[in-house]
Amino acid sequence: YRGNIRTEMTRQETWDQDRYRDTDLILNRGNTEYRDRNDMRHDRQGNENKHEEFNDKPDSLFFNDGVRRIDFVLAYEDEDKKEYEKRHVFQRRKVKCFEDNLMKMGMELEATQSVLDEKLVFLKVHMPWDVLCTYAEVLHIKLPIQSNDMSARPSPWRFFSCITKHFYPDEKLISKESEFFTAPFEKNRQDLFCIKDKDHFFTPSMRSRMAYYILSRAPYEIRGNIKKFGITKLLDGGVYKAAYPIHDCRFNVKSQEPECPNERYLLYEEWAHPKSFYKMQPLDLIRHYYGEKIGIYFAWLGFYTRMLTWAAVVGIGCFIYGYYTRDTSTWSKEVCDPDIGGKIVMCPQCDTCQYWTLNSTCNTSKNLCIFDNFGTLVFAVFMSVWVTLFLEFWKRYQAELEYEWDTVEFLEQEEPPRPEYEAKCIHERKNPITGVKESVPYTACGRCVRVSIGMTTVIFWIMLILASVVAITVYRLAVFFTFSRELRYTNLTIAEPIKEYVTPQMATSVTASLISFVVIMILNTLYERVAIWITDFELPRTKTDYENSLTLKMFLFQFVNYYSSCFYIAFAKGKAVGYPGKPVYLLGKYRNEECDPGGCLIELTTQLAIIMGGKAIWNNIQEVLIPWLKNLIYRRCAHVTTEKVIPRWEQDYQLQPSSKLGLFYEYLEMVIQFGFVTLFVASFPLAPALALLNNIIEIRVDAWKLTTQFRRAVPEKAQHIGAWQPILQGITILAVVTNAMIIAFTSDMIPRLVYYWSFSVYPYGNNTENTMKGYINSSLSVFSTNDFQTVDDDYIHTPPNLTTCRYRDYRFPPGHPKQYEYNMFYWHVIAAKMAFIIVVEHIVYFTKFILAYIIPDVPYAVKEQIKREKYLTQVILHETNLKLVSKRLKATETETES
Repeated sequence: YRGNIRTEMTRQETWDQDRYRDTDLILNRGNTEYRDRNDMRHDRQGNENKHEEFNDKPDSLFFNDGVRRIDFVLAYEDEDKKEYEKRHVFQRRKVKCFEDNLMKMGMELEATQSVLDEKLVFLKVHMPWDVLCTYAEVLHIKLPIQSNDMSARPSPWRFFSCITKHFYPDEKLISKESEFFTAPFEKNRQDLFCIKDKDHFFTPSMRSRMAYYILSRAPYEIRGNIKKFGITKLLDGGVYKAAYPIHDCRFNVKSQEPECPNERYLLYEEWAHPKSFYKMQPLDLIRHYYGEKIGIYFAWLGFYTRMLTWAAVVGIGCFIYGYYTRDTSTWSKEVCDPDIGGKIVMCPQCDTCQYWTLNSTCNTSKNLCIFDNFGTLVFAVFMSVWVTLFLEFWKRYQAELEYEWDTVEFLEQEEPPRPEYEAKCIHERKNPITGVKESVPYTACGRCVRVSIGMTTVIFWIMLILASVVAITVYRLAVFFTFSRELRYTNLTIAEPIKEYVTPQMATSVTASLISFVVIMILNTLYERVAIWITDFELPRTKTDYENSLTLKMFLFQFVNYYSSCFYIAFAKGKAVGYPGKPVYLLGKYRNEECDPGGCLIELTTQLAIIMGGKAIWNNIQEVLIPWLKNLIYRRCAHVTTEKVIPRWEQDYQLQPSSKLGLFYEYLEMVIQFGFVTLFVASFPLAPALALLNNIIEIRVDAWKLTTQFRRAVPEKAQHIGAWQPILQGITILAVVTNAMIIAFTSDMIPRLVYYWSFSVYPYGNNTENTMKGYINSSLSVFSTNDFQTVDDDYIHTPPNLTTCRYRDYRFPPGHPKQYEYNMFYWHVIAAKMAFIIVVEHIVYFTKFILAYIIPDVPYAVKEQIKREKYLTQVILHETNLKLVSKRLKATETETES
């Protein structure tokens, strides 16, 4: 192979190839039977020989000898099947160097040609026992030292086991794992660990994790002091087509191999299958098969979904209360009453609008009462307490998982650096902790420059979002103008039915919400690539640092992108509109839009429903339909038939590769949803119910695509949900403020309460009892039609007998010494709103503080088990050290006597 291409290489390339000539001596190291590629290919003619390589066992998880387990699989194209290009020469050299270095590091390799594609070759990787022990110690993997002898506390639900057992995975299929006390593995103290069978002591997920660690650090090119390494770079450069651990069987067919645990099949049957939607998740098996990082995500998602059940029940109750009281509400009845709302003529809401009667918004007023009622106030306070309980109980549950999954002492400083970071370490600095010189990729000044560039880029994109919000606001004003004008000139027999159901405000709100959703999706796609590029440029040290940095950038952008339009409607729209004789104009051209006479709350509800619903539908399409179509197209193009026996590693190659960012997008989707559920829940009590329904589907969709449509992800260790934890805490703190401000400034709750307790003092109150009668009249100010500064008769036609019109505000009437200035009722309402915000915030924050204090983050039983485990570890290590010292003393005494 080397002699055929040497004449076509430069002298430098020939020198590099000669450097690896001696590595041919280790091709048979450890009985790998790794032959020269040319000889190997000549021996594989016909399907019969191909089948012999894996003994016609499609679910075999071993080398051809049936003894050595496959820990990882690499796929690349056969060089002899390619047309000659210079870049192929470089690729051959990299592959040769990389594989030789893998074997130098102790890994055993075996190559197999593809059954479906002659150009494709699969390289199977196996890690012998000594290599496993070495890297288990390097990665601080905790393994069992003794059975857990502490009695578990009985479950409070044990009396209902005859009912609850139907909501758990079948114990006959998925048995409960044995509990052990564990300690970090040490190669020279193997006798301390419970090693019954070396072949099964390290789980397949552990073996795959260690194999990937070696693959990420094996060099593929060495020139002087420059060393390039890592499977990631080879994959990005197209040298290898894929690198992945293999599934243990097909997801829908149980393997007949005696050594196959069939964990993938069990996960599909008891977790991912739609028929199991009502069952609890088998978290231990998920963690065992996919690793702690994926396990902790599904544990968090399941816990969040269970907690949403309580919020959904209360929210639905609030919605039902509002629905059945909408017709009996005093203010909605006054709006719809022909003798009250029908006789109130409202001022035009734009420069081309006409006068209109208040009862034309009867349906809108009734719909508003569904969401804007006293039950919403109770629900907003409930949700403020709910988010605190959610976070505190999650911390407890997370602490239990940390102990059960042996991640209690998983420290970030033990996490190895990223290969991309190590490859660019060209500077030296003194470690402030160890005092030892270490290599770093940049100086302190260089890091500041990188971070500054990243922050500047993020700020630029956030400003771009705000610019899009302004553009949509201008669109709202222009469309409101257009709708109003078109309804003005439409034939009255056609316009009246339209006006009853489609008001200019509603039409503007719906179309603007749809456009806002489309803009959000487009900006998300563009910014995603920018955020990844910035994070790569910053060059974080560890993968945790990388994910945290990317998480912060993406969340800041998504926060502004998704929530900016909602914040505009809630706190900006209709707040600076002036009054009919002196309106406020945006950009000197468009008159600032006003809220419906009932307020902007119904528009905020519409915006939330469209964005939440559209986002959920779009994400499910992306997560389910796209991977399924890609796999279907690949199978069609590859002409996969049932007549061919396809080995396990090639079946997995046909699946979609797992994402480089892992579960980042899954977390981001759920955290954005959590923001919708908590930040604006005062305007949309059904948000928790919609989120609950979406999450029940989301769990099974994520499970289905993970087990059926994607290759097995590389197992990773994780102690908690990472940077998402402080983000959730920040959202919960902000949610208290936003909901209090929505009730105070967006809804009509506070003005109603002020009127209810003190309306008889004001000029529009003519009753002596505390009732809501006359509230609509008191909330509308009077304006003289003669005070319009400019009236264009082509657009605005004032009836001859109309001298005044009404508008939503609290101002003195015409003829008053302070006409059109704010009256005392306005200032009382403002004072009541500020008092409400301050009181509610302090009460809720104090309640949150008390709950966080009295609910410990770590359960008492878990603390006892952690202490017991540390004690046993210290005792065992101490006894071992004493034995070693005793042996050394005896050996010294023997030498002295001799």
